[in-house]
Amino acid sequence: MTYSLAVDIGGTFTDIVLRHSDGRLTVDKTLTTHNDLLEGFFRGVDAVLLKAGIDAKGVDGVVVHATTVVTNALIERKGQVTALIVTEGFRDVLTIRNEHRYEMYDPQIEFPEPLVPRDLTFGIAERVTADGRVLISPKAEDVKALAHTLEAAGVKAVAICFLNSFANPENERFVFEELTRLMPEAFLCTSSDVAPQIREYQRASTATVNAYAMPISQPYLKRLAKRLETEGFANTPLIMLSSGGVVGAETAGRNPVRMIESGPAAGALAACHYAEVLGIDRLMSFDMGGTTAKACLIENREPLVTGLFEVDRRYRFKEGSGLPVIVPSIDMIEIGAGGGSIAHVDALGLLKVGPESAGSNPGPACYGRGGQSPTVTDADLVLGLLDADNFLGGDMRLDLAASQAVTKTLAGRLGLSTVETARGIFRIVTEAMASAARTHATDRGVDYRGLPLFAFGGAGPVHACEVASLLQSTYVIVPPQSSVLSAFGTLVTPVRLDLVRSDLSKIDELNWSRVDQVLGEMMTEAAAALEEAGCQRADITAVFGADLRYFGQQNEVTVSFDADPRAARDAHAIAKAFEAAYHGLYGVNPSHVPIELVTWRLTARGPVVPFHPAGQPPSAEGKPKGHRMVEAWSDGATAPVYDRASLAVGQTIAGPAIIEERETTTILPPNWTATIDAYGCIVARSA
Repeated sequence: MTYSLAVDIGGTFTDIVLRHSDGRLTVDKTLTTHNDLLEGFFRGVDAVLLKAGIDAKGVDGVVVHATTVVTNALIERKGQVTALIVTEGFRDVLTIRNEHRYEMYDPQIEFPEPLVPRDLTFGIAERVTADGRVLISPKAEDVKALAHTLEAAGVKAVAICFLNSFANPENERFVFEELTRLMPEAFLCTSSDVAPQIREYQRASTATVNAYAMPISQPYLKRLAKRLETEGFANTPLIMLSSGGVVGAETAGRNPVRMIESGPAAGALAACHYAEVLGIDRLMSFDMGGTTAKACLIENREPLVTGLFEVDRRYRFKEGSGLPVIVPSIDMIEIGAGGGSIAHVDALGLLKVGPESAGSNPGPACYGRGGQSPTVTDADLVLGLLDADNFLGGDMRLDLAASQAVTKTLAGRLGLSTVETARGIFRIVTEAMASAARTHATDRGVDYRGLPLFAFGGAGPVHACEVASLLQSTYVIVPPQSSVLSAFGTLVTPVRLDLVRSDLSKIDELNWSRVDQVLGEMMTEAAAALEEAGCQRADITAVFGADLRYFGQQNEVTVSFDADPRAARDAHAIAKAFEAAYHGLYGVNPSHVPIELVTWRLTARGPVVPFHPAGQPPSAEGKPKGHRMVEAWSDGATAPVYDRASLAVGQTIAGPAIIEERETTTILPPNWTATIDAYGCIVARSA
C-alpha cells in the first residue's frame, strides 16, 4: 500500500485526508456542495492529489467515506416526502410514541415533529402474533390501491412497519415486493430488515428515519462508486457507520440509518486513537463543525456504544425528547450548534443560537454567498477570533463588513452594541455545548468534571477552552490536523458491522436450534457485508452478546460473551454473565426472578490496519507572526498570533493568544497556557 484516502462530508465543509503508508498526511478542506455532493467531494480529492503529486491510480489503498449529511437532513428536515405503512389501527404510532414523559411534572415538554405526518401514515389489514404466527395476510388489491394513493401524494420513500414483524417478517416482505413492482422509482425499506427488534414505536421510528434518508444517501453512494471507478481509483469506497466500523457502499446505501453518526463516530475513534498514543484512559471528545457539535465519552480508551440513540432532541438535551433509532452506535450527544448556526431573537425577545444552520449555501454572511443572518462564525469574526484574510490559508477570504452588518442588525433588535451581541452569540453557543455535554455524562453516571477535552472540527478549537471551563476542566488537547480529524478517524478503524435481532425466550427454556438459526443468519449477513468491503472471510472475527432482563422488567442489560455461545451451549453461563453485569449496575440481584434473553447481538470485524504517526513538529521555537484585536473578553484587547506549523516541541504559549493553521484556529483565553507535546498536540491548561 502506498496511499489511502478518507473523505468526510459535513453540513458546511468537506474534509479530505490522503495518507501515505509512512504516516505522512496531505489534507484539504472545501465547502460542501449540497446541490451535488460529488462536486465538493472530488474538488477536495483533486486538491489533495495535486498537493501530493499523484493521480487517482496512485491511491491503491482504501477509500473511506464518512458523512453527517444524513444527520443534518434529519435535524433540518430537508428530506423528500416519506410515507409509513403500518398494521391497520396503528396509524398514530409515531405521534403517540411510547407515552414516556421525560419530565414528569413539566406540562410544556416538547418532542420533535414525526418525520411522517399522520396523513401520510397508512394502515393495511394484516396481523402477526407475538410468537410469529400469521393470522391475517395482506391482500394484493389493498397494496395496489395504496400504491395509487402514495403516488398521488408525491411520496418518494416508504417505510413498512407491521406489528410483531420482528418475529415473522413475511407480511412486511410481501408488501415490500408488491410496492417494489408497483412503484419501481420509490425508495422502500422494512422494519424487519432495518431493525428486527421488539418495541413497536422504536422500530417504526428507525424504519422511518431509514426511509427518509434513502433518497439522499442511496443514489449518492451509487454515483460515488461509479465515479471512483471511472476516474481510476483501485478500490470501491468503504462507508463509515455509526457503530465505528466500515462497510461497502451497497450495504450502507440500503441502511442509511446506520450511517447517521458516521462522521461523529469517526471523530470519536480518532479520539480513542490519540488516547492510546498519549496514554490517557479517560477523556471527552468535543467535535464542533459547521452545522452541529458533538461530545463523546471515552472510557478505558474506548468509546461508549449504545443500541439506542436519538437524533433531533428538542428540550434541554433530555434523553427521550428526540427521534429514537435502535441501531448500534457510538454513544454521543449532538446538537444543532456549529459555526453556521444562525443567531436570532425568539418570541420572548431573547437571543437564541441554532438549531437552524446556514450550511455552506448560502453559509454565514462572511462567506459572501448571500447569507443574510448572523451565525456563530460571523460572531467569531467580529470578535477577532478569526482572521478574514487567513481563512483556509487565504484561499477563502471572509467578508468582515458583512459579518458586522448582519450582527449590527440583530444588535438593534436586542438593544445592544455589535460587539456585545457577538459576545452573546459566542457565550450562548458555548453554554449550549457545555450543557449538552453535562447532560450526556450525567445521564450515564459519569463525572465529567476534570475530564480532558479532546477538541477538533473546524470550530472546535475556537471554543474548546471556554467549553472546558464550563465543564470544570482545566485540560484541553488539540491534535494535529484537528479540523479534518473525523476523516482521519476513518483510516484507523477496521471493517466492521454490528447486527441485532430480537428473539425473546426465558433463559432456562433456551432453544439452541433456534439460537443456531438466528446467530447463523446474522453471521451470514455480516460476512457478506464484510466481504463486499474487501475483507476475507478467514480474517473475520466475531464478538457475540445479548440483551437480557429479569422477567417483568421493561429494560435490558447488554452483556458481551467471551466466546460463541453456540459452542458451549451453556445457558447457565449466560445467566451468570447477566447477573454479574446487573449487579455491577444496580448492586442487587433478584435471583428468584426468571431471566429473559430478549435480543442477540453480533459484532463482526476485519483485521486492524496498523497506523504510523505523521511527522514531528520543528525543534526551533516559533515567534508570533503578528497581533490582532480580540474583543471576546474585553474591549480593545490584543493577542499575539502564532502559526501552528512553526511551533516547536515543548514550546509554551501564554493566553490570550491565537494559534492559526490553514483549516482551523485554536483560541487560548486569558489564564490559559498551551504547550506543544512530542506528537504535535496543543495541550492547553488553565491556571
